[in-house]
Amino acid sequence: MANLVIDIGNTFTKIAVFEHDELLKVVQREFIDPETITGFLHDHKISRAIISSVKADRGNWQSVLSAKIPVTWFDASMTGSITNHYQTPETLGADRVAAVIGAHHLFPGINNLVIDAGTCITYDWVDIKGNYFGGSISPGLKMRFKAVNNYTAALPLLEADETFSDLYGKNTSSAIRSGIQNGIKYELTGFIESYKNAGVDLNIILTGGDSIFFDTLLKNSIFAPYIKIDPHLVLKGLNAAIQHNND
Repeated sequence: MANLVIDIGNTFTKIAVFEHDELLKVVQREFIDPETITGFLHDHKISRAIISSVKADRGNWQSVLSAKIPVTWFDASMTGSITNHYQTPETLGADRVAAVIGAHHLFPGINNLVIDAGTCITYDWVDIKGNYFGGSISPGLKMRFKAVNNYTAALPLLEADETFSDLYGKNTSSAIRSGIQNGIKYELTGFIESYKNAGVDLNIILTGGDSIFFDTLLKNSIFAPYIKIDPHLVLKGLNAAIQHNND
């Protein structure tokens, strides 16, 4: 029997089907309706579901799902195989917890630094024994471009350009890209170097919607050989959590 894993984010919802640890299917939607859920249940032998959401409101499809199979609502108290030492677990984002659960489940026996490149950029470290103490949150890539435009009178709204690699900008547009894209690169390498300097032997996992772009930013860095990309890390963490909670 399979698990249905649903991750409701700020912008998109991801729906995945797992058979034990094997990811069978994943789709991304802006909106979910009962027909979408019914289709998943029809196409797969799903015995249970887990839902993680950053939103308080629940859609009507969730009632449809709960009427058909057991549903677990994921929160920071479902720590799976990790030990959560966060001082305010009630304020800890479910996606951050799921990501470190996923990292520790997929890469046991090593310290893991998870960098989630989404609406915000989050940095979360779980040690070799599964202890999680916290991390860092900063504005995401798109948020930075929007902020530069929104909080000034004359600066344009731009998008990231993965071909940009100059040290500095020669006009306003390239100056903005230099500040934001190089700034994120220096932030990434700075955080990684700080953990390295603290004597932590790290496995680095990039996840989130901008993970491939961030990997491009880091491709010439000394840390590139240690970086793995897993766009489905949160989904895998949720699947690990429901298996740990119910098996």
